[in-house]
Order: sequence, then structure tokens, then C-alpha cells
Amino acid sequence: MSAVAARDVRKTFQGREVLRGVDLDVRSGQVACIIGPSGAGKSTFLRCINNLERIDAGTIEVDGALRGYRQQGGRLHELTATELARSRAGIGMVFQGFHLFPHLSAVDNIALAQVSVRKRDKRAARDRALELLTRVGLRDKAESFPSQLSGGQQQRVAIARALAMDPELMLFDEPTSALDPELVGEVLAVMKDLAASGMTMVVVTHEMAFAREVSDLVAFMDAGVITEIGPPSQVFDAPKHDRTAEFLARVR
Repeated sequence: MSAVAARDVRKTFQGREVLRGVDLDVRSGQVACIIGPSGAGKSTFLRCINNLERIDAGTIEVDGALRGYRQQGGRLHELTATELARSRAGIGMVFQGFHLFPHLSAVDNIALAQVSVRKRDKRAARDRALELLTRVGLRDKAESFPSQLSGGQQQRVAIARALAMDPELMLFDEPTSALDPELVGEVLAVMKDLAASGMTMVVVTHEMAFAREVSDLVAFMDAGVITEIGPPSQVFDAPKHDRTAEFLARVR
């Protein structure tokens, strides 16, 4: 069974069809990188997987469970806001921006959702937060506030916060695009460590070297559809479609 199974996913904003029939299968433990030009629909698709956007047609399943809907009496029913929030708990998502609470320290940013959503004891949540800060190389920054951290450090805290919810799937939406070039490597190193640990990951990225080195599957998206998909060696070295080859020639 696929960890992520998308079938003919469609999404329209203000009369413009942003997703025009997206199909994708990601198996458990795989890293799938979605590449393509800006405006292709990559981020929108990621937000649909996490129920941050409601799809207009098609289906998305995560670990065999429908996203955004439940099946009852042979019909599909939209999830309530409470059901949507509960369904998101098993998926970690890291955005372009860091979205940390500025008035909370790094450790408290990571502990907060554990207590409020997972209903963990405050002590256990803090211990877990410290463990994850150690994992991302920021144990010494536990009591620092976001304004005292570099962009790369803030993004690593954001990754730790997502991991604190014990997700089965991690989604990354261009996690290095807001960083200065010298800070990109420290975030990618954490992501490589996650991939090596067997975490299922779907990553929207412009970091072609990362996609080539770490991914099991590379999907090229253009104009709302995935036009080419395969192992990185095939997509990067022998693309089947001219549009893929043209894009890669420009970004290399």
C-alpha cells in the first residue's frame, strides 16, 4: 500500500485550474522530490495532501485513509473542522517561512502542540523537545527566542516541531527558499538524516543536488500536472520529455 496515493487531483482558484489531474504514488520510507517551475502547482498539491486546501476533484489517500473526506453509506462526506485538525496530526509539514511563535523559546515552540494537540504531559513534552533539538544540532539554543536565531536555526526548530508530533509522513514546501545560501546546507543536512532514518518524505524543492542525492523518486510538475516521474538517475540524466530537459538545463 502506498503511503501517499493521489489520483486525478484537481484544484481551482478564482476560475484558474491550478491542479489539472495530479497522480502520485509514494511508498512508505520513500523520499519523493517534486521539482518544476514556479507556479506549477507544487505547493498547492502539498497543501492538499495535508488538508490545508480542499481538493475539487480526485482523491488523496495517506496510509490508505482518504484526505478531506470520510466514506459513509457509500458516499463521500467532507470532514468537519475538528476532524480535519485531527487528521493533520499524523503529518508533519515544514513551510518556506518558519512560522515560529516569536514570544516562545525554541523548546516551548516545540512543546506547545504536543501538549495542546497530543495531550502530553508538559514535562514529557519538554523532554521530547530537548531530544529533538539535540537531533537537529540546537540543544544549546533551547531557551533562545526566534529573533535570536538565524534563519537556518529557525527552520531546524520548525523541523523539530513537526517531528515532535511523531508523524508518519513529512511534507517540506521549499524549506530552504527563504534562507541565505550559506545557511541552506545545515537544513538539508537535517533532512538527509531524516531520509536516512526511513522517514517517508514529500519534498517540493529547487535544490537539484539534494533531489538527485537523496530522493527515491523525482516528479516534474508543470502547469498543474506531473508530466514526468521516475528515479533521479532517469529524470536528471535521461529525461523523456523535452519540457523536463529544458527546465533542468536552465536550473543547472
